[in-house]
Amino acid sequence: MAPSTTASQEELKANRVPLGWRDSCSALLIPLNVCRHKTMYKPWECEHERHTYEKCQYDDYVRRMKELSKQKAAAAEDAE
Repeated sequence: MAPSTTASQEELKANRVPLGWRDSCSALLIPLNVCRHKTMYKPWECEHERHTYEKCQYDDYVRRMKELSKQKAAAAEDAE
């Protein structure tokens, strides 16, 4: 993930982001939450911000799964 998608601890604290959501895509969650609050959580609003955040989450998931499969392959190779 690009380091620009991670917000600083001060930004996260100022925007009251819960600890469970402070991950590598946290900088994208802040503008999404601001938009959601401003538009009273209307589902048709903030689509661009939501899509950007969900894409970041998916890309992070894919990266972690590839890393896990590499680790499993290496462990299986070492076991042989």
